[in-house]
Amino acid sequence: MILQYRTGLPNLYTAFVQQSFAIVGIFNATPDSYFDGGKFVGLEAARARVAAMQQDGADWIEIGGESTGPKSKDVSTEEETNRVLPIIRMIKKEFPTAHVSIDTWKAEVAAAAILEGVSMVNDVTAGRGSNGAIFDVVKNADASLVLMYSKDATPRTTIDPKQYDDVVATIKSFLEDRKKIAIASGIDSKKIILDPGLGHFVSGDAKYSFEILARLKEFADLGCPIFISPSRKSFLAGSENLATADRLPGTIAASALAVANGAYYIRTHDVLEVRGACEIAASMRA
Repeated sequence: MILQYRTGLPNLYTAFVQQSFAIVGIFNATPDSYFDGGKFVGLEAARARVAAMQQDGADWIEIGGESTGPKSKDVSTEEETNRVLPIIRMIKKEFPTAHVSIDTWKAEVAAAAILEGVSMVNDVTAGRGSNGAIFDVVKNADASLVLMYSKDATPRTTIDPKQYDDVVATIKSFLEDRKKIAIASGIDSKKIILDPGLGHFVSGDAKYSFEILARLKEFADLGCPIFISPSRKSFLAGSENLATADRLPGTIAASALAVANGAYYIRTHDVLEVRGACEIAASMRA
């Protein structure tokens, strides 16, 4: 049975233990995100997009107000909050049962979003970007925290083809360390979600992203739900160098493999197609 996250953090953790999964629908309120940047401008367009993702089976809607991809531009705290807060307010008003996540590394943005009802904070810097200030925001809130591995200490990732002796061992060590720091900062361990990263966050060399997906079960002993976001990323371009518009088959395959290998959260632009594939993968999971 596919469990649905509906009623708060305790049930979230129970669902994880029972090996279900949750689909996190991506909504980027940005002009420069690599796939959906600038596609849903204005509250009417945002409303329609959120309604469609809800209809397609999104368990969460994740709002992002700053792209962190290669060559993306810095966004001020004021600009980021201006981008995301109206959308969060609209969702909480018009889709009151929706669970909303904020994709930000800034403590100030996370705090403002939580005040508007957000219950997950996804930090691609794992607390490094804010020098740990984001931990202080989350520790007293009814919100979970995603800590992601990135080869770059800054929010802006690069296309550097970093090489690893053992990519999974390196990422596990990083995530274990960041988890310990978060707990020492006052974060309840049951609020922590771990993301091993994919694509340029790991390396410009695609082989490492495929290795992470293939070895995802090795992250289970970290004791946290695993969050993964393969959606239309460059490592899925293949030898034909497929454009983002042509990476849906790879996105579906990578997402299903992630669920089969133990991922709980699947973050995606393509809710309907990915959810269907993940339901099949979950039904086959031991």
